[in-house]
Amino acid sequence: MAPRGNGGGARVVECKASEHNQELTSKTHHQQNSSSGEHLRICPQGYTCCTSEMEENFANKSRSEFEAMMKEAGRSVQATLTAQHRSFDSYFQDLLNKSEKALYDAFPSMYGELYTQNAKVFKDLYSELRRYYRSSNINLEEALNEFWTRLLERLFKLLNPQYHITDEYLDCMVKHAEQHRPFGEVPRELKVKATRAFIAARSYAQGFLVGSDVVRKVSQVSLSQECSRAIMKLMYCPHCRGMASVKPCSNYCLNVVKGCLANQADLSTEWKYLMDSLMGVADRIDGPYNVDTVIGTIHVRIAEAISNLQENKDSITSKVFQGCGNPKISTKGSSSEDKKRRGKVTLEAKSSAQALEMLVLDAKGNLTALKTYWITLPSSLCSKKMMSSSASDDKCWNGMTKGSYLPEVMGDGLANQINNPEVEVDITKPDMTIRQQIMQLKIMTNRLGNANIGNDVDFQDTSDDVSGSGSGDSCPDDVCGKRLSKSPSTRQPETHAIPKQSGHGVKGASSRSLPSASLLLLLLSLAALHLWR
Repeated sequence: MAPRGNGGGARVVECKASEHNQELTSKTHHQQNSSSGEHLRICPQGYTCCTSEMEENFANKSRSEFEAMMKEAGRSVQATLTAQHRSFDSYFQDLLNKSEKALYDAFPSMYGELYTQNAKVFKDLYSELRRYYRSSNINLEEALNEFWTRLLERLFKLLNPQYHITDEYLDCMVKHAEQHRPFGEVPRELKVKATRAFIAARSYAQGFLVGSDVVRKVSQVSLSQECSRAIMKLMYCPHCRGMASVKPCSNYCLNVVKGCLANQADLSTEWKYLMDSLMGVADRIDGPYNVDTVIGTIHVRIAEAISNLQENKDSITSKVFQGCGNPKISTKGSSSEDKKRRGKVTLEAKSSAQALEMLVLDAKGNLTALKTYWITLPSSLCSKKMMSSSASDDKCWNGMTKGSYLPEVMGDGLANQINNPEVEVDITKPDMTIRQQIMQLKIMTNRLGNANIGNDVDFQDTSDDVSGSGSGDSCPDDVCGKRLSKSPSTRQPETHAIPKQSGHGVKGASSRSLPSASLLLLLLSLAALHLWR
């Protein structure tokens, strides 16, 4: 151990610690007289006024106080990340709610039976969109394809009530739908834009929650025995030497805390990557994948699609008849509904672009401030919580007495603690909990990286709602030709898990294998750590 400087064994004739910390000691141990200190196990064995019981109580107190400091610092970060998630989540949910309400308010008067007899189709669409955003295992492209398929089946029958159209006939019509483009370019355009916006939005929201959860779990990691002794020596041994008012030397405090939080500092690299990735996706959300423009106008695009079908009804019907044959005439007769031309109504969506811009700016400011959290935590605890003295102060507590502190300050992270003069750290045994959280950061960063380029990712399904799950069969040719029920009016939507390896679903499926690789890496890391132990 490097020399600590001058100072040393001046006899202490008065110990104010016993009076100042009466709650820590038994009344029988209150004393003003000092002793040699040979009974002390943590503090320097010079003249002292602390008994063995007092030293033990001080050790327990210092441990609980330091752990409380860690949790308090962590709660501050958690509160920031949780607040950012809450703000964005509220904004995004409000966009969906307003779009759905606008649809419900306008469509009955615009389309009559075209809407009222098919309200569930629209309701199911928004329900699926919300479930996807909440990270359920839903293939978003398939959900959108299913919506357009169901809507086409219903509307084709309503627009041609004079014919008896069977489920088999609808199967044939759907298979040729891509060729006829009954809804124009709306389904294709909405699929491209909506998938990118939703992928970015849900990854962004999830990133804040993962970051907050990592901080919560890491802040609860208990101190090692060596660390507890070092913290006691730092915080309360001055009391046992009658120096309760003497603050710890700044560099001394840093070495103790860096040794105690060596594993936590190893989070820094992946933590910075997560913060940067969140800021990158934030730029996408308020830029190319603008959620205000895309999500807030879903009802407008649906109205455009229906108008296109109405305007081109005769041409589309003729093409379907050519490809699938002429259906039989219905004995029920024709309805007058298809003859009611309600006119083309232009829906408008109120923009909340300014609110989104402010959300993103606020988030980026907070994320930038949090980037260095783990490596600045020791200095923050020392300066703000432990009230350490300045580095040049030669009248601070250096671990032995009042004087200057000469050893150099250790670097950050576990590997740099091999020569820490204050805390004995076994650099061959990383903390398992913290290593697991480092892996969680890597996985989340990978998800955000995929979302940044518009690729879908595998999310753990945390939803309790697993109803409506289908058999897992994918829909060929970009449409779903097979239905869960022969009755289009009662059929439930198909729900599919996001494929891990196939190319179906959102493009860029090859990138989706990366999270699985990360999980494999986690398992290998855990096995290696087990061997180290």
